[in-house]
Amino acid sequence: MRRKHVIFTAYSAENRMYIHQYKGWPNFTWNDRELSKLLTAVRYKQGRLLGKMEGLGFSLKKEATLQTLTLDVLKSSEIEGEILNPDQVRSSIARRLGMEVAGLVPSDRNVDGVVEMMLDATQRHNLDLSDERLFGWHAALFPTGRSGMYKIVVGSWRNNSKDDPMQVISGAMGRETVHYQAPDAELLEQEMKHFLTWFNSLSDFDPVLKAGIAHLWFLTIHPFDDGNGRIARAITDMQLGRADESTQRFYSMSAQIRVERNTYYSMVEKTQKGNLDITEWLKWFLVCYDRALSNTDQTLAKVMQKAKYWENTATANINDRQRLMLNKLLDGFEGKLNSSKWAKITKCSQDTAGRDISTLVEKGLLLKEAAGGRSTSYILNV
Repeated sequence: MRRKHVIFTAYSAENRMYIHQYKGWPNFTWNDRELSKLLTAVRYKQGRLLGKMEGLGFSLKKEATLQTLTLDVLKSSEIEGEILNPDQVRSSIARRLGMEVAGLVPSDRNVDGVVEMMLDATQRHNLDLSDERLFGWHAALFPTGRSGMYKIVVGSWRNNSKDDPMQVISGAMGRETVHYQAPDAELLEQEMKHFLTWFNSLSDFDPVLKAGIAHLWFLTIHPFDDGNGRIARAITDMQLGRADESTQRFYSMSAQIRVERNTYYSMVEKTQKGNLDITEWLKWFLVCYDRALSNTDQTLAKVMQKAKYWENTATANINDRQRLMLNKLLDGFEGKLNSSKWAKITKCSQDTAGRDISTLVEKGLLLKEAAGGRSTSYILNV
């Protein structure tokens, strides 16, 4: 069974044809007049953001890129219902970027695979996209050759028969709703050749619009047994890297799509059940992109807070365990920090944890919260 099960509430009106079945596919059309004001606004916001980030020091830009890529990987997987370990993702990215970050942890190969794909897309965005490169991404996503309980074809296009079509469905067995049916497997070679030729060629329209078109086009072809959504978002990031003319990432489109996941699925389905005019899809994509740019303020604020914190002379001469835990608190530690958690995370004894904490309290870097005794916990002094 090769059906991709997606659980969500989405637009599901019946349509006699899917977009790829129309004569003229894939010659998409859109209304430039309807998009021009929105496109001008997001390009202005993009330019301001990149200019603002360019004024930061090298280390701050690296930290912002690390934060953004970590968010991108986590949220792109989360859209598909896969929850990755944030520390593993951050560590995997930092190692591959050659960054010296305190508290790196080992990462699972499924984490490394998603990171490998994302970094290849964003750090090498100027290189052509090829079927071999996409096969490599797909193999990295599924290192065991399985997706859940299903064995899948890895490193090649799906080869399902016409009797077993690639469908996006939801609902319980027997009460399933088919949201979309992809082109037959026998058409994939030609479909992907056409897509890749277009993607690698110069376009006479805006590169941000091209990111939106590429995202929809790839999802519509749905060339793999699984992983199409994550690869589509990597392709989008690759094209947005071209639009930014930078390997550094300061905003996360995947994080914003995660926030708007239900609308995202609805817009994809509505467009795939529509005709070749994709104006409404591109409008939604640009609005989503605009919000992704706006939300970068949160990432930048966190990076600046960390930079200011580490400029404090009191942070000098602290050990690796202390640096690790202070960074965790700066990144948003979940729950209350006490000596037991400190010992467990840093893999040290309870006595050592107590001494580490006491030193930071004396330096004024940590504050003891009001409750004492066994409930004693600590917060950052910022």
